[in-house]
Amino acid sequence: MAIFEADFMKLYEQYPVFLTNSLSGEKEKLETLTPGFVGMYVCGPTVYNYVHLGNARTFLSFDIIARYLRFLGYKVRYVRNITDVGHLESDADEGEDKIGKKARLEQLEPMEIVKRYTEDFHTVMRQFNILPPSIEPSATGHIIEQINITKKLLESGLAYEVNGSVYFDVKKYNQSHHYGILSGRNIEELMESGRNLDSQDEKRDKVDFALWKKASPQHIMRWPSPWGEGFPGWHIECTVMSTKYLGETFDIHGGGMDLKFPHHECEIAQATGANGKVPVRYWIHGNMLTVNGQKMSKSLGNSFLPSELFSGNHPLLEKGYSPMTVRFFMLQSHYSSTLDFSNEALNAAEKGFKKLNNALSSVKKMTLTKDAANIELEKNLLDQVTRCFVNMSDDFNTAKTLAVLFEMATQINTWAAAKEIALTENVFDQFKSTYIAMMEDVLGLKEETGGNHELLNGTIQVLINLRKKVRADKNFVLSDKIRDDLKAIGIQLKDGKDGEMGYEIE
Repeated sequence: MAIFEADFMKLYEQYPVFLTNSLSGEKEKLETLTPGFVGMYVCGPTVYNYVHLGNARTFLSFDIIARYLRFLGYKVRYVRNITDVGHLESDADEGEDKIGKKARLEQLEPMEIVKRYTEDFHTVMRQFNILPPSIEPSATGHIIEQINITKKLLESGLAYEVNGSVYFDVKKYNQSHHYGILSGRNIEELMESGRNLDSQDEKRDKVDFALWKKASPQHIMRWPSPWGEGFPGWHIECTVMSTKYLGETFDIHGGGMDLKFPHHECEIAQATGANGKVPVRYWIHGNMLTVNGQKMSKSLGNSFLPSELFSGNHPLLEKGYSPMTVRFFMLQSHYSSTLDFSNEALNAAEKGFKKLNNALSSVKKMTLTKDAANIELEKNLLDQVTRCFVNMSDDFNTAKTLAVLFEMATQINTWAAAKEIALTENVFDQFKSTYIAMMEDVLGLKEETGGNHELLNGTIQVLINLRKKVRADKNFVLSDKIRDDLKAIGIQLKDGKDGEMGYEIE
């Protein structure tokens, strides 16, 4: 980490984190169960298809949260699951298991489907520089635990068995607890809305949900249980895996906003019913993506995969964009806000990221030319450093943090053009280390360099030397043309002292 080690372990005390808790709807100070430690669970992908951009944004948001908490000095155990069984087509105990259906369509074993799309998921996470979680458990690896918690709920009277399937009794749970505490719904509204039970339905009430489902003769994925061969419901896996690895009560649970109901609501009910404790202190939900103002969906033809976004191979895209450009683009919006994709927005993000990336490359090579005090400048630089932490600690506000990094990049480019840095060593080190750390360690924006960057730098230097010569020859028309032509393609020349010139990528 690029911060002074003596201060590192105290950063979370110096810059306490406040986050918006979906449970209360209020911004609350993070008070962890164990000081200095954070337990965080995030609902992972159902691996029956290629990961989509909405998934990627959700996991990017929690990657930022985990990165920043670690940077502040917390020891973070981040658990993110793989759903490889139990997620039915309707998300409501009906239809076929998504993975089983895909296996049937492609005439493959379910675990072949799981392996293929889990590998795709991990590839996309690496492309976006999303760090792996501390633990990545799978639903199929915890069948015994899911059976055991189902037995526990049956014994407590909060579940009932019908023809080899087991359902959670929501109305009975609601007699002593509030089912709907997270989503703001109540039983009366849920009973009035939605599909009524028919003669074929086994559930006592339509609000009840499956803990264990009896496998039909054609169902591929099945395990033995006290109630016959079957498979777990979707919601129970997250209750099992979160509490197994983080404890019966833990700090943070996250996921996409679409999971708030019914998935997360069911998790709360299951865990509270089984353990008699509130399972989660802080709930965090990321918002959805739109494309040109419309919800992203396959039916509208405006849904694209990360690979299509990187290659530009999609009718709605003018060109491809690098993974770091897309990551930067997503960070320009707060995780709780909707994010709209458009070619104009992506092009602007590409230019913005180039400016920050160029400054990152420059500042890494910079050293003080003179150890000298400049009170006004130092005050401004230290204020920028502080605002980076204050903004990130304010509900992980990446948008405001990026705004400060642009200010810092302007200062870096000024130094690069002047080729002189007159500052006290302590302030320069704090400024430099904070810029690098916020870019790389916290926001996860990798420097995009390689041969192309060096080639670009060398090419621009040739043009700068040519412009110096034509200015010395008083050929100002050609001098201005070189400057204007470079500006037209997004390269701004900066005139420094003694005829020196630098440049900035806009």
